[in-house]
Amino acid sequence: MAILDFLNRQFIDVIEWTDDSRDTLSYRYPDDDKQIKNEAQLIVRESQIAQFVYVGQFADTLGPGKHTLKTENIPILSDLLGWKYKFQTPFKADVYYVVTRVFTGNKWGTSNPVMMRDADFGVVRMRAFGTYDFKIVDPVKFLKEVAGTDQHFRLDEFNDVMRSRLVSVFSETLAKAKVPALDVATRYGELGEALLPGINDATRDKYGIELTTFVVENVSVPPELEAAIDKRGAMTAIGNLNDFVKYNMGTALAEGKAGTAGIGAELAAGLAMGQSMMQGMGGAAQAPSQQGMVPPAPTPAAAPAAAPVALLTPEQVAQALGVSPADVQQELEAGNLKGRKIGSQWRVPQAALDEFLKG
Repeated sequence: MAILDFLNRQFIDVIEWTDDSRDTLSYRYPDDDKQIKNEAQLIVRESQIAQFVYVGQFADTLGPGKHTLKTENIPILSDLLGWKYKFQTPFKADVYYVVTRVFTGNKWGTSNPVMMRDADFGVVRMRAFGTYDFKIVDPVKFLKEVAGTDQHFRLDEFNDVMRSRLVSVFSETLAKAKVPALDVATRYGELGEALLPGINDATRDKYGIELTTFVVENVSVPPELEAAIDKRGAMTAIGNLNDFVKYNMGTALAEGKAGTAGIGAELAAGLAMGQSMMQGMGGAAQAPSQQGMVPPAPTPAAAPAAAPVALLTPEQVAQALGVSPADVQQELEAGNLKGRKIGSQWRVPQAALDEFLKG
């Protein structure tokens, strides 16, 4: 009898685990170096999945219910153990319980700005943060790629491991979606829902998890882009991008920030306006001849002066667009914005800037 009791203590009759922590994602059943005997009972509760692992190889996955362990319901493990006919001898294997309920209120955020190319503003740097809810849908991928061999994998560990990975997936999905910076900065309430399918495609394949909600609570852009967005809103009623550039150049001239090229362009515009006024005055000067007065001899019209070609510096272009000079330099080197290199310095014709804005 004593020998029988001793042998019984060497085998596992019932395998079960109850979660009272509310923050456990996976838990490896402690076998205390015991073997699982023939027809042992495996109990899996709702919101749980049991995953067998034998010497590093993933075997059978069993869902909620009470399972009698025998060859018929653990075929993969039976094959790994070399059981050709039936379960006859005790064996050792790891049993991982994976929790499949939804874990809510997890925070995410970008530690560094996310770079994206925008049709209106060129290269844009953004920061974002929010919350997400998730659940495990593929225990094998989750254990392999996220939890590993951790005996008790908790939510805080998951957040440490996944925060940067989720931000990477968010950045890639945002870049593929090509959402305009104006929409990202002003409509982020809808952004998370729009990006959720693309994010889930990546997280399911890579990590075996699925996000049930993804909320973008705030998106911030650099101050220069905020200023550009404000200016774009001020010019909405005009609806002309050329006027938008003239508006910026006029503002820079009034503030004493325009360079020589900017002053030349404004001067040419002033001369053209003066000529127009003189023509109007010429029509009014004919009125005295109707009272018998001799009109003065006509003065030969001076040939209109050719307006100088406006060549803008990268700093002036950056101010006009509301971006940084580094962004303008990058667009010039990439060939997206046409310019001339005089010595070691870039210069941008006004016509090239107008063409860039229209494109």
